[in-house]
Amino acid sequence: MTVTRFAPSPTGRLHVGNIRTALHNWIYAQKAGGRFLLRIDDTDAERSEERYVEAIRADLAWLGLNPDSEVRQSERFALYETRFAELVASGHVYPAYESAQELDLKRKIQLGRGLPPVYDRAALALTEEDRAKLEAEGVRPHWRFKLDHGAAIEWDDAVRGPQRFDPATMSDPVIRRADGTWLYMLPSVIDDIDMGVTQVVRGEDHVSNTALQIQMFQALGAELPRFAHAALLTGHEGKLSKRLGSLGVDHFREIGIEPQAVRALLARIGTSDPVEPVADMAPLIAGFDFSRFGRAPARFDEAELAQLNARILHQTPYEAVAGRLPTGMGAAEWGAVRPNLNTVAEAADWWQVIEGPVDAPEPVEDDRAYLAQAAEVAGQIDWGKDPWATLTAALKDATGRKGKTLFLPLRLALTGRAEGPDMAALLPLIGRERTIARLNG
Repeated sequence: MTVTRFAPSPTGRLHVGNIRTALHNWIYAQKAGGRFLLRIDDTDAERSEERYVEAIRADLAWLGLNPDSEVRQSERFALYETRFAELVASGHVYPAYESAQELDLKRKIQLGRGLPPVYDRAALALTEEDRAKLEAEGVRPHWRFKLDHGAAIEWDDAVRGPQRFDPATMSDPVIRRADGTWLYMLPSVIDDIDMGVTQVVRGEDHVSNTALQIQMFQALGAELPRFAHAALLTGHEGKLSKRLGSLGVDHFREIGIEPQAVRALLARIGTSDPVEPVADMAPLIAGFDFSRFGRAPARFDEAELAQLNARILHQTPYEAVAGRLPTGMGAAEWGAVRPNLNTVAEAADWWQVIEGPVDAPEPVEDDRAYLAQAAEVAGQIDWGKDPWATLTAALKDATGRKGKTLFLPLRLALTGRAEGPDMAALLPLIGRERTIARLNG
């Protein structure tokens, strides 16, 4: 069975890049009939906060990306200890005693000589006596994973194609700090093995991590998952944008964006498929294919999201929004105003136009008699079918007006606005009595 996972750290709110990664994992699992798991990467006790765990769950629920199960790394330390001990025993992990200052000095010396700042493995030359002396002096080791320099690290990435890394050009990664706390690399691999993850889907900023983690999978005797590294998002200006790190579900909800719009945009940007106002996830799932992802950074534009949101609302049925509309607003009112909405919240403005009172501008002198005549005609016509067409046809015959001079004074008097929903749909909702009253000023 296909198993994907989304593994955020609860050190802040999810941003748009995180959301996109979660969506890709969820869609891929849905298409394969598999499972989508949530793993809370909360090994960093100082920075992890429970309020962010709750926010992550709430954000995924708002987006409709409900995980099949959830685990927390903070509850899995015993498993990490067991697998860590195996790696120490097999020689894949070793202690190192350099301080952060000593390592920084080594890097500066290497860079000054024009060499890559790769760890020199000096800790491997220490004898048992050397290590015992350091520990007797109170120096506690951090732990590194020993990379196998024997062969290149290779995999066929679902987005980036064939990948190849020379492990000799990479530092043995630190997997555990001197205080015993874990870094990201090894616990993630242990969890992926234990949870049966078959497809790791994440951003391209993890490509070098994948190269290192592949050897960890192999050292633990596990089958490798498949990997897919999507290009990162950029802002509409074409550069990596810090603002993208602050855009999340709370922001989208605040400005009235629907979850369907977020899903429709993030499922398609960066692919060869067009972004379309799709509210139903079925076509997004059916068409999802990593081979259609491009290598270039994917451009996220809030203006495009807002336009997509409006287009989705224009086809959203009343039943889907009824609980969010003003009291008394029914299907007919929603159907009349939704072609002019950018957000659901704007429906309240048009409900006020229908119900009144309306703050209409003072008509120009030439229109005063015209509006009074319109009020008289409105009281005489049959309101049973298409009163707007009947009213305007009668006024056109009686006054000779046409086009803007015929319609605009009526719209302004009836709605207080120069633009808006189709008056043929709006006028029956305003009704005979209110129409006459508004035309009479």
